Amino acid sequence: MSINYYFAVYESEKDALQDFGAALVMDTEETMPESEKDALQDCGVVLVMDTEETQPCFTHLRVINYNSLSSCIKQVMEQHQGHNLLSSELYKAQLRKQLSLIRPDLNKIHGPCLSDKGDNMDFASCLKCDKWVSQAQPWISRSRLTWPSPELISKITSCGVLFVPIGNKGSINENLQWRISFSIAEKILIYSFSHTQLLCYALLKILLKEIVEKEKVDGSEKDEDLKGLLCSYFLKTLLFWISEETDTSVWRPDNIIPCFTACLQRLIYCIL
Repeated sequence: MSINYYFAVYESEKDALQDFGAALVMDTEETMPESEKDALQDCGVVLVMDTEETQPCFTHLRVINYNSLSSCIKQVMEQHQGHNLLSSELYKAQLRKQLSLIRPDLNKIHGPCLSDKGDNMDFASCLKCDKWVSQAQPWISRSRLTWPSPELISKITSCGVLFVPIGNKGSINENLQWRISFSIAEKILIYSFSHTQLLCYALLKILLKEIVEKEKVDGSEKDEDLKGLLCSYFLKTLLFWISEETDTSVWRPDNIIPCFTACLQRLIYCIL
């Protein structure tokens, strides 16, 4: 299946896409027709997902047209077990080098991002695949009630996924791994929320910031145990699950307290 790959650059709320060249991308190289392999030499970077040695939601990106690439692109590749992999660590280092010419303040690598000294801005760069990967296929057909609708699921899967340059922390070959990101799908799901669902999400975030975060201020051993226990991503995921398990008619303004209580009870169940 022929699709396009992109460097997707995010600065604040503004997105910019820099075309990285047409690419033939599949879950495994074995599914590639023999008749198309010769044509790969004329493509841009051709990447194949390789999840054999990675944890769920992470992957290696194996390059299969290495010989046809420029020396500049080869600088972000590393050899691993006879394969050329796109290194997430070298990718970020090269990005920092290039950005230093126009944004010298963005010189600190912070997770998958480049940040300024004051951590006031994160600059993230990732790869985009327009194909819904096989690892996420179960999400399409798993049991749910009325949300998200089949039409919304179809819209989400047509948007594909992103690959973020960061590996599973502490794992072997962390520097070669990329995280499979569904942030596009998550945004579409949130945009489909009713007013009551959005209120519940806002209340959960207030709970996190005003109650849990304040418990960390003292810096005691107990407070350090709280650090990293909760984040807004966990709250968003929790709300996604509850929304799938309940009928959309439940999310009404006059039912906000029972809805929020259900979210709070699920949160307590998950962390205890």
